[in-house]
Amino acid sequence: MAYGRIFLTIEMSVLTSGTALQGAMQAKRRFEELDYQKTPLGDLILRRRILPSLDDIEVYEIILGEAFLMTSLFTEVEEALSRLGLAAAKAAFPGESLDVVVGGLGLGYTARAALEFPEVGALIVVDFLAAVIDWHQRGLVPLGPGLTADARCRMVQGDFFQLALARGDESGFDPLAAGRRYHAVLLDIDHSPSKLLHEGNCAFYAPEGLRRLAHHLHPGGVFALWSDDPPDAEFIASLSAAFATCEAHVVRFHNPHQEREAASTVYVAVTPTLNPVVPSPAGGA
Repeated sequence: MAYGRIFLTIEMSVLTSGTALQGAMQAKRRFEELDYQKTPLGDLILRRRILPSLDDIEVYEIILGEAFLMTSLFTEVEEALSRLGLAAAKAAFPGESLDVVVGGLGLGYTARAALEFPEVGALIVVDFLAAVIDWHQRGLVPLGPGLTADARCRMVQGDFFQLALARGDESGFDPLAAGRRYHAVLLDIDHSPSKLLHEGNCAFYAPEGLRRLAHHLHPGGVFALWSDDPPDAEFIASLSAAFATCEAHVVRFHNPHQEREAASTVYVAVTPTLNPVVPSPAGGA
C-alpha cells in the first residue's frame, strides 16, 4: 500500500504489539521511498530499507523501470572496479597526478573508491540521470556529502556513451575542456556488455566504439568495466581489437540476501604507449 510515496510494510508482529499508528510509524522507518522521478529510461526510485533479518542494517537501493540497479548491501565489485583500474593506471603513470572519469554515479561507491587514491588529481563522474546527481548534492544518499565536498570530484550530467563516441576534438567527457584526455576511464552503467539498460548503448561495446573511447585516453591509459556476467570471450576479443592489452578479473563476494557466494567481472584494458619497449637484437649492446 502506497501513501505519500512512502510504502508501509507492516509485519504481523507490529500489528499485534501496538496500535495501527505505531505500526505505520515503525514500518515507515523500515521502508521509505526517498525519491521518485519520471525519466526517459523509466521510473526512477531511491529507497531506504531496514533489514531485520540482517541485524537491522540500513540499505539504500536504486530501481529504474523494471531493473534493480544497485544496493548498498554489497558494493565489493563497484569498489574493485576502481581499485583494479587505478592500480593499472598507477603502474602506467608512476608519480603522475591522474585524471579519471567514472561513468555512472549510482550510490557513489566507485567514485568514493577512486578518491581514496591520493594519486587521483581530478575525477569527473558522468551520469545520464540528473536526479541521481541531485540525490548526492542534497545528501539523500550516505556518500553524497563526502563526494560533493571533495574538491577533486565534479559531477556532470550527460550521456556517457554519446560522449565516449565523440570524435577528435569534440567535447568529450569534460564540457569545460573539449578534447581533454584521461589516465583512466571506469565504467559501471549497463549490467554487462550484452545486458544493456538501453539498446542504443550497443555500439559502444563493438571494436569501433571501444576505439573511439581509447582516443579519450592518454597513451598507456586504462579502461576498466564492471560486468555482472562471467568473462565474455566475444567482448574480450572486442577489447583486444581496440587496446594493447586486456584482462578479465573475476571478483567474488558474499550475497547475504541469497546466503551464497556471487561473482562479477571487472575488465581492465590498456591503450598502447607512445614509446613501446623494443627488445635489443640478439647479441646487441
